[in-house]
Amino acid sequence: MRVIFMGTPEFSVPVLDALVAGGHEIAAVYCQPPRPAGRGKKDRPSPVQARAEALGLPVRHPVSLKGAEAQAEFAAFGAEVAVVVAYGLILPQVVLDAPARGCLNIHASLLPRWRGAAPIHRAILSGDAETGICIMQMEAGLDTGPVLLRQAVAIGAEETTGELHDRLSALGADLIGVALARLDDLVPEPQPEAGVTYAQKIDKAEAALDWTRPAAEVDRLIRGLSPFPGAWTTHQGERIKLLGARLAAGAGAPGAVLDTGFTVACGSGAVQVTRAQRAGRGAQEAESFLRGLPLGPGDMLG
Repeated sequence: MRVIFMGTPEFSVPVLDALVAGGHEIAAVYCQPPRPAGRGKKDRPSPVQARAEALGLPVRHPVSLKGAEAQAEFAAFGAEVAVVVAYGLILPQVVLDAPARGCLNIHASLLPRWRGAAPIHRAILSGDAETGICIMQMEAGLDTGPVLLRQAVAIGAEETTGELHDRLSALGADLIGVALARLDDLVPEPQPEAGVTYAQKIDKAEAALDWTRPAAEVDRLIRGLSPFPGAWTTHQGERIKLLGARLAAGAGAPGAVLDTGFTVACGSGAVQVTRAQRAGRGAQEAESFLRGLPLGPGDMLG
């Protein structure tokens, strides 16, 4: 099919690759404009732009699609369908209507649960047992369109947002290929009104660990905010990011390190930290981290 692809972050790249590998004609790739990044704050292209240019595909990164000129250019590509995944701009109705067969969105949740910006984070933070991918027909509302395909996956007991992100990205790439191949036969399923939740964008203020909370909540916060923005605590005034955890046996004062294996007491129960990062350094598995900062019984965090 003749496709316009619309996406921006790393999550979207495997989908673009799958469309190219599937033999679809990519009329254009739309993504967010380059943003300042790195120490020099120089403009850096998004992962999708970098990949599209490496593939020799035409790239567009308008600041908005509300103007008549941008809308006319979009329509002029004559696409049969637009495939949208984590693009980052609201699509006006005239843009949604431009492709002959509409716009299909790849969303990383089991709609109507977790509509919105951060569905992977929120699924882990809320302790969901499963999540998945939905392919839906886009309409003016936020992730409200009818669903064409869905596939559920279990969330692992120690899985982080980063790990689940990669699994769902690959699943989305597979599922959009199925959807395009079966587009004539798929029956749109309206989303039920019951069970709607919204995945609000992650605020960095959520990342401070409160060791007085139950271990299950602390564990979910560590895994749900890994790798970004990273749940954090302090030790003797130094901020430490905790990027992996599992539930563990143990009890003590909240924030107390219980052993030499990085088990920390919570308000009830305990967690074992499996991955951590000191300021200005790379993330490390717990064993390596503890060689540089040997924490043990008697140490307090927070």
